[in-house]
Amino acid sequence: MSIGITQTKASAHERKLGQRIAYACGNLGQSAFYNAMSTYFVTYVTSCLFVSYDKDLAARLIALITGLVVVIRIAEIFIDPLLGNLIDNTNTKWGRFRPWQFIGGLVSSFLILIVFSGMFGLVNVNTALFIVLFIITFIVLDVFYSLRDISYWGMIPALSSDSHERSTYTALGTFSGSIGYNGITVIVIPVVSYFTWAVTGANGQGQSGWTAFGFIVALFGLITAWTVAFGTKESTNALRAKAQKNGNPLQAFKALFQNDQLLWVALSYLLYAIANVITTGVMYYLFVFVLDAPASFAITGVIPLVAGFVMAPLFPILNRWIPRRYLFAGGMVSMIVAYVMLALFSNSLPVVIAALIFFYIPGQFIQMTAILSLTDSIEYGQLKNGKRNEAVTLSVRPMLDKIGGAMSNGVVGAVAIAAGMTGHATASDMTASNIATFKTFAFYIPLILIILSLVVFLAKVKIDEKMHADIVKELEIKLATDAVAGGRSQGAAKAGVVGAVSDRSQHENPRVTGETRSRFNDLPLPKDGVDGEMERVRVVDTDGQ
Repeated sequence: MSIGITQTKASAHERKLGQRIAYACGNLGQSAFYNAMSTYFVTYVTSCLFVSYDKDLAARLIALITGLVVVIRIAEIFIDPLLGNLIDNTNTKWGRFRPWQFIGGLVSSFLILIVFSGMFGLVNVNTALFIVLFIITFIVLDVFYSLRDISYWGMIPALSSDSHERSTYTALGTFSGSIGYNGITVIVIPVVSYFTWAVTGANGQGQSGWTAFGFIVALFGLITAWTVAFGTKESTNALRAKAQKNGNPLQAFKALFQNDQLLWVALSYLLYAIANVITTGVMYYLFVFVLDAPASFAITGVIPLVAGFVMAPLFPILNRWIPRRYLFAGGMVSMIVAYVMLALFSNSLPVVIAALIFFYIPGQFIQMTAILSLTDSIEYGQLKNGKRNEAVTLSVRPMLDKIGGAMSNGVVGAVAIAAGMTGHATASDMTASNIATFKTFAFYIPLILIILSLVVFLAKVKIDEKMHADIVKELEIKLATDAVAGGRSQGAAKAGVVGAVSDRSQHENPRVTGETRSRFNDLPLPKDGVDGEMERVRVVDTDGQ
C-alpha cells in the first residue's frame, strides 16, 4: 500500500514538473514575439521599409504606418475584455485556455512573418494596396496574439488556487519571458545584418535580413505556443467548478468595473508599462544616434537577460519572507535612480550601462507583483460580486501592455521623425535640440510616470498574500455551506418519507442521525491541481451541527 502511495506521489510530482516546464516554455516565445511586434517592427518601419522612397515621402509614410499601429492597438484595447469573455466561456475537452494557445500561436506566427516581409514585397509595388492590406493583417495579428497572451496568463488560476503556487508559475513565466524578450534584443542586429549580407552581399540591415528575423520569431512563437497547448492540463477545483458559466460580455465589463482592487492595480501597472516600454523602445536610438555606439547596443539585451536569470527565480524565495508590496516599492526606487542617471549622463556609455543595471534588475519583481495582484483579484471579485472571471480579469494585463506598446510605437515614431533619426541619418547629424527632444520623451516623461505608479500602488492597492488567503478560505466555506443548503433544500421535498425513516432510525439507534449528519457535513471537494484526489471541508451549522 505504501509503495503504491509513494509511486502515485512520484508520478504526480513528475506531472507537475513537466507542466511547469511546458508552461515556462510558452512565454519564452510569446515575449520574444511581443518585443518583435511592439519594438522592432517600428524600428523596421523607420529604418528599412520605405528606404527606396524619397526622404519626404518616406517620412510621411512612416508617420502614417506608426500612426495606424497606434490607432489599431488602442482600438483593440477595448476588444481584449471581449476576447477574455470568449475564452472564459470556452468549454472543450482540452479545457478553457489550451485551445487558444494552439489557434492563437498558429495564426499570429504566420501573420508576423507577412508584416516583416513588407507584405512579401508589396510595399515596393503598390503603396495604396499595401496600406489597406497592412491594416487588415495587423488587426487580425493583434487579435490572435491577444487570444494567445490572455489565455496564457489566464491559465495560472486554472493551474492552482494557492497564492504561492501561482507565484511559482508566474516566476517561471516571467523568467522565461525575460529570456525571450531580451534575447530578441541581443540577436536582432546580428541576425538582420547576417541575412542581409548572405542574400545581398551588402552590409547593414536590409529587407532580406528583416524577413529572416520575422521567420525566426514566427517559428519560435509557434513551437512555444504549442508546447503549452500540449504540455499542460487545467485542474478542476471547487472554486472553478462553481463558476463555469461566466456570463455575457456586458456582465464581464460590469465585473471588471466593480472590482476596485483590480482597477487600482491596473492603473499602477499601466503607468509603469507606458514608462517602461517607451524607454526600452528608444534604446536603439540612444546607442545609434546619441552615444554613436551601435556595436554596444547588444548590452541592452544582455543586462536584462542576466537580470532575468537571477531575479525571476529569486522572487518566490524572497517573497516567503518579504511581502511583494515591499519588493515592488524597492524595484520602483531602483528605476527612479536609473532614470535620473540616464537623463543627466546619456552621453556617457559607462554611466548608461550602470543606469541600465538599475533599470532592468527590478523589472521582474515589479511585473510579477502586478501579475500576482491581478491574479489574486479574481477571488476578490468572486467574493465581492459572485462572479469568477478568470480570463476577463487577466485580459487586463495584456490590455495594459498593449496600451504601453501603442504609446511606445507612437512615441518612437514621433521621436525618430522629430529628431531626424530616420533613414540614413547618423549620430553626427544630431543637434543639441534633437538630443533634448529625445531625452524629454525617453527619460523625463517616463520618470514622472514611474513616480505616479509607485504612489498609486502604495496608497490604493490593498490585496496581498494574507488578504488573498483569507478570501480563498471564506469562499471555500461559503461554497460548502451553499452545497449543504442546496442538499437540504432538495431533501425537503421528501420530508415525509425521510422524517418517518429518521424517526424510526433514531428510535432504534440514536447514533444514526449524528453519523449521517457528520458524513453529510464533511464535504469532499476536489483537491486543487491534483486529479483524483479529494480534500474535505467541514461545515458547521448555526446550531453547532
